[in-house]
Amino acid sequence: MTQPFDLAVIGGGVIGLAHALVAARAGKRVVVIERDSRANGASIRNFGFVTVTGQERGLSWQLARRTRDIWAEIAEPAGIAVEHRGLYMTARSHEAMAVIEAFLQTEMGEGCRLIEPDAFRAAASGLGGPDLKGALHSSHELRVESRDAIPRLAAWLEARWGVTFMNRTVAFDVTCPRILTSRGVVEAGAAVICPGDDFSTLHADRIADYGIKRCRLSMLRLADPGYRLPGALMSDLGLVRYRGYGALPEARALEAKLRAEQPRHFDNGVHLIVVQSGDGSLVVGDSHHYDELPGPFAPASAEDDILDEYHRAFGQPAPTVLERWTGVYAVADDRTFLVDTPSDNVRLVIVTSGTGASTGFGIAERVLGDLLNIPAGVAA
Repeated sequence: MTQPFDLAVIGGGVIGLAHALVAARAGKRVVVIERDSRANGASIRNFGFVTVTGQERGLSWQLARRTRDIWAEIAEPAGIAVEHRGLYMTARSHEAMAVIEAFLQTEMGEGCRLIEPDAFRAAASGLGGPDLKGALHSSHELRVESRDAIPRLAAWLEARWGVTFMNRTVAFDVTCPRILTSRGVVEAGAAVICPGDDFSTLHADRIADYGIKRCRLSMLRLADPGYRLPGALMSDLGLVRYRGYGALPEARALEAKLRAEQPRHFDNGVHLIVVQSGDGSLVVGDSHHYDELPGPFAPASAEDDILDEYHRAFGQPAPTVLERWTGVYAVADDRTFLVDTPSDNVRLVIVTSGTGASTGFGIAERVLGDLLNIPAGVAA
């Protein structure tokens, strides 16, 4: 292609699309180069749960707040349904309640409140086991259907913002202004590489320096339970897995209790998120297994533990399983995302915490503010 672009985005997942949106709304000419016919990785194999509450304190939490605001702004014009809003984090032990109470004393507790068991049951169609002590309610979150939202976002970027999409195209070398692809040379003044968990095609040596691994998760779709949830639902295990809660000193006692009582859940990296789709079905997960290259073989015990935690938290067996799937994403112990600079006009961006849908727009504004001098919030 001979048309010169201001920005080339390598990768058509949610992080790539976030960069395309920020640049296009600032009046830049943008091309997205995607190796598959459409996004088919972690960007669609998740909850579509745009999470603020529980994100790592500091920058990640701030990026999540900004990302949530952008999702709320673009959903309607892009034809993306917001399935529900808000979060209920249930607690069934005094140790879990102590974590929630400590969280509410931080700046991250803004817009959140503690509710009594009866109030949660009234909001959640009677859900809640006999040992329910209370729940944290957050007003911040929203949920979209990822498998629909990502292609709708791409179509809107093309139709409304003039973004060019080159699908089924592999970028082999990114040396702006020339990008060598499987369909010829593309010219662009700058590029952002968003490879997801592809650590080999571009800048493999630079990626290797970060010691990133992969995480395989297991997820389920359950039959319509016959009622509507008031928001996303989570439980005690999430209070030690999500860094915004888990880094609090009060989380240590809860972690020790849960490790002693539910050791296999920890071995399978299980915590509970339950969200609802437009057809009433529930998307439920998830588990976490880490390796340089996780195999495609998900243990049945992970699914059993997810469903067991559902039963423990909500006091009733989970509905019938309709679908099962796995996903893989990049993960690092020391950061939630990375931005690397292979050259002055190229950035390499990888979310390393499974929070792309929750922080991606905020990250894109940060990256393109540096790369293209686009102030946050600028729209053409």
